[in-house]
Amino acid sequence: MTATVLDAPALRSSLKRVQVRQRWLAIGLTLPLLVFLLATLLVPIGALLLRAVENPEVAGALSRTGAALSSWDRQAEPPAAAFAGVAQDLAAIEEGAQAGALARRLNTEASGARSLVMATYKAVHNPEAWGADLGTQSPEQIRARLLELDARWSDLKYWQAIAKNASRWTPDYLLTSVDLRRTPEGEIARVEPDQRVFGRILLRTFEISAVVTVWCLLLAYPLAYWLSTLPARRANVLMILVLVPFWTSILVRVAAWIVLLQREGLVNKSLMALSVLNEPAALLFNRTGVVIAMVHILLPFMILPLYSVMKSVPPTYLRAAVSLGSAPLAAFFRVYVPQTYPGIGAGALLVFILSIGYYVTPALLGGADDQMLSYYIAQYTNVDINWGMACALGAVLLVTTLMLYGVYRRLVKSELSLG
Repeated sequence: MTATVLDAPALRSSLKRVQVRQRWLAIGLTLPLLVFLLATLLVPIGALLLRAVENPEVAGALSRTGAALSSWDRQAEPPAAAFAGVAQDLAAIEEGAQAGALARRLNTEASGARSLVMATYKAVHNPEAWGADLGTQSPEQIRARLLELDARWSDLKYWQAIAKNASRWTPDYLLTSVDLRRTPEGEIARVEPDQRVFGRILLRTFEISAVVTVWCLLLAYPLAYWLSTLPARRANVLMILVLVPFWTSILVRVAAWIVLLQREGLVNKSLMALSVLNEPAALLFNRTGVVIAMVHILLPFMILPLYSVMKSVPPTYLRAAVSLGSAPLAAFFRVYVPQTYPGIGAGALLVFILSIGYYVTPALLGGADDQMLSYYIAQYTNVDINWGMACALGAVLLVTTLMLYGVYRRLVKSELSLG
């Protein structure tokens, strides 16, 4: 007994060293995964959120002009120092690509700014066109020369656009993504009714995603129930057929649906042969084709959560309810279905979140009124080269996804607490 007491501190110290060693071993084993997630997930998301509020084009290219306009009331004509700042800033730009980015950014605020900026940029870089060295001219002389070069420099809307975007950080992209804007005076207001497009696009994205989720649930529930009642060997064989879409490229599946759904495709020919239709139906380049293809692609994501939950539900519960006098259909909906709510919630959440980010399927199978939010993100990224707006729309999509997940977690916790 005495030896045990004397050895207790040494045993505690040895146990502590072992625990520390195991902890560091666990950290070492998970560190590569953490670094991978940091590099491929967290850093891109952080860059996306940062770029959604960053406005470097005007602030970086027109720093002198922004400083001259910092105390401007945005109502009267800007001071002569602002005119001088524009000329000096454009003269300091060495690459035409930077001037082009500046012109495009201002053109989104005031139409005509692109031609105005590029014409002035070329003039200040051409001594013959400008007529004198900028360093030898006073701000008043530069102002007169700019107005002589292009009278549009007297228009306040271009100066208001420069002053509005003179800060490197701006909420404009995020405001535009929810159909809001900043007025020239700096106040926040809704955009004009005919320009409120992103609210409708977001609503359309939710609508298509909800329809796809409902159809996936209606098709997956009986199939998952049937699979859960089969012997393990037969269920595994049939589950392979469910997983086949995972092994096929989305583009291949979309191309197959284009062949099937066209006017002379197999679907229309079969419906006409069965006298269901008298003439081919329009199944391509509309909402119908988009929903059909998305349901086909996303159906396994609904089947798998349902199947995993249904396999854990004892079949004796349903038989006991029937033996106690309940009708089979009533017993199914009152006893069996409530026990599969976790699978329904998980599958519906997974399908809905995947749906709101879809791009390829609506772009290839849908019409102009069937494009979802991700289509416009790609448009701003690849066509308009407006990364700030693309990142703002991506941020809206990210926040929406996190909110849906938060609602789902809250519902699950409330059900567990009630249970």
